[in-house]
Amino acid sequence: MLELPDYQLRQRDYLIRISQAITAQLDLPGVLSLVVRYAVEIVAGNYGFIALHEESDDELRIAVANNIAPEQYAEFKPLLRVLGTPGATAKERARAVLRIADRLHLPLRQMVSLPLLLRGDPIGVIVVFRAAVNVAFTLDDQALIEAFANQAAVAVQNARLYQAAVQEQQRLNAIIEQSADGVMILDWRWRITSFNRAMEHLTGWPREEAIGRPCAEVLGIHNDQNINICLTACPLQRLPRMANPTVEGRITTRDGRERYISSRYSPTYGSDDEFLGAIANVRDITAQILEDQQQATFISVISHELKTPVAIIKGYASTLSRTDANWDIATVRDGLNVIEEESDRLNELIGNLLDVSRLQAGGLRLRFGPVDLPALSERIVQAIAATTPTHFEFQLRFPSGFPPVHADEERLRMVLSNLLSNAVKYSPEGGVIRLGGWAEADEAIVYVSDQGVGIAPEDQPRIFDRFYRVDNSLGRQTQGAGLGLYLARAIVEAHGGKLWVESQPGRGSRFIFTLPLELRSLPVETAAPPLLEQE
Repeated sequence: MLELPDYQLRQRDYLIRISQAITAQLDLPGVLSLVVRYAVEIVAGNYGFIALHEESDDELRIAVANNIAPEQYAEFKPLLRVLGTPGATAKERARAVLRIADRLHLPLRQMVSLPLLLRGDPIGVIVVFRAAVNVAFTLDDQALIEAFANQAAVAVQNARLYQAAVQEQQRLNAIIEQSADGVMILDWRWRITSFNRAMEHLTGWPREEAIGRPCAEVLGIHNDQNINICLTACPLQRLPRMANPTVEGRITTRDGRERYISSRYSPTYGSDDEFLGAIANVRDITAQILEDQQQATFISVISHELKTPVAIIKGYASTLSRTDANWDIATVRDGLNVIEEESDRLNELIGNLLDVSRLQAGGLRLRFGPVDLPALSERIVQAIAATTPTHFEFQLRFPSGFPPVHADEERLRMVLSNLLSNAVKYSPEGGVIRLGGWAEADEAIVYVSDQGVGIAPEDQPRIFDRFYRVDNSLGRQTQGAGLGLYLARAIVEAHGGKLWVESQPGRGSRFIFTLPLELRSLPVETAAPPLLEQE
C-alpha cells in the first residue's frame, strides 16, 4: 500500500490527468476508459466499468470497462437492471454479482458503485470490483470513486454537447447544401467561407476555388451600366444599415454564361457596430427577367401590330365615306379589299392571342382524325403562293402513297401556314421554299426549308419562346408578335410530336416536325433531304 501523502498525490495526479483529457479531447470512450482505469487502480480494485443510460430506452448499458472483455458485457445485464432500479437492496446487488462471478468464473468478491450525476439527475453508474475478501471498501474509497464519477459525468456532458453541436452543424450544412437557392457565408473581410452546390451551378465556380476569395470577385454583380455593384455600392457597407439588404443585377459565370440574380444578405454586427459576417441567399431570376423583357416586347409589338391595321382600316373607311368625293367602283373595291385584308390580319392576331391564353390555361383542344398531309400542304402552298412575289418557287416533296397522319387538320394548317409564311418573310431575296416529308416507323417527319437569311446559333434555342423575335434589321422590319413559332411547337407537341430547327446564317433554315401516323403501316422508303439543297 502507498503511504498516505503518496496516495493523495497519486489521486490528485490522476484527477488532473483526467481533467486534462476531458479538456483536450471529446472522444467519450477514450476519456471514460481513462476514468475507470484510474478509479480501479487508485482503490486497488481488479475490475470495473462505467454504464450509461441509453437515451432511447433509459436502460443502463456498459460503455467502457477495465479488465472485462466486451463479449462478457451481456452477463452484467441482471446487475445493471438492479443498479438501475431505485430502492434495490444490498442483498439484491450481492446476489446479482455472485451469479455473474459464477458464470464468468471471475473473483468478484467486493463491489462499490456510485451514480454519475449531472445536475442531480443520474446519467449512469461507475462500478469497481475487488477480488480480495480481507480488505473491504472504505468510505474514503467511495469518496475517491465519487470524485472519478464526477469527472466521468463532466466528460459525458461535454461529449453530448459536442455531439449535439456536430449534429446541428451537419443538419444546417445539409439544409444549406440541399437548398435550391445559392447560399454562401462571408466573414468579416467579405471573404467566402461556405459555398453550397447551388452556388457552384449558378456561378460556375467550384467551391474549393471560391472559398477564401472576396465575394466581389466570385459573384461580381453588375448593373445596367455594367458597373460592379459589389465593388462600388456593396449593400453590406451601405448606410444607414438595412436589416436584410438585397441587390439585383447581372453576373457572368465562370463558364461564360450570363445570368440575372437577386442576392439577399443577412449580416451580423458586433457591439461596436463592426461587421462580423453575413449569409447571402442568391436566387437565379434570369427566367423572371427574360419573362418581363418578353412581356415588355409583347406589349410594344402588340400595340404596334394592333395600331397598324386599325389605322389602315380607319383611314380607308374614312376616305371611302367622304361625302365630297365620288369614288369609282374600282377604287371602292380596292379600298374594301384592303379593309378586309387588314380585318383578317386583326382576326388572326386576336386568334393567336386567344390560343396562347388557352395554352397557358391548359385548354387547347384538338379534334383528331385522318389528315391527307400532301393534299393539305398543296392547298396551303397555293394560297400562300398567290400572295407571294413571283421570285419565289414552291416545291412539294412528298412520296406517292404517303399515309394519313393522325392530327387536327385546322391546327395542322396553322402550323404549316406559319412555317411557310416565315420562310417567305425571312427570304428577302426569294429562292426555293420546299415543303415535304417522309414516313418512318409509326410517325411522319415533315419539313419546311428556305434559302433565306438563316438564324444565328444563339437565337435558335429561343425562337420558340413566347413573344421572342430575332433582333436584327430584317426581324425589326417584319410584322409579327413573336407568337407563331410558340404556337406551332405547342400544337405539334399536343399531337405527341416534336418541332425543331436546323439553320446556318446566310444559308437558310429548315424547320422539322413529327406527327403520329393514322395507320401504323410500313414506312414509305424515302430519304431525308440535306439541310441546304442546291439545284
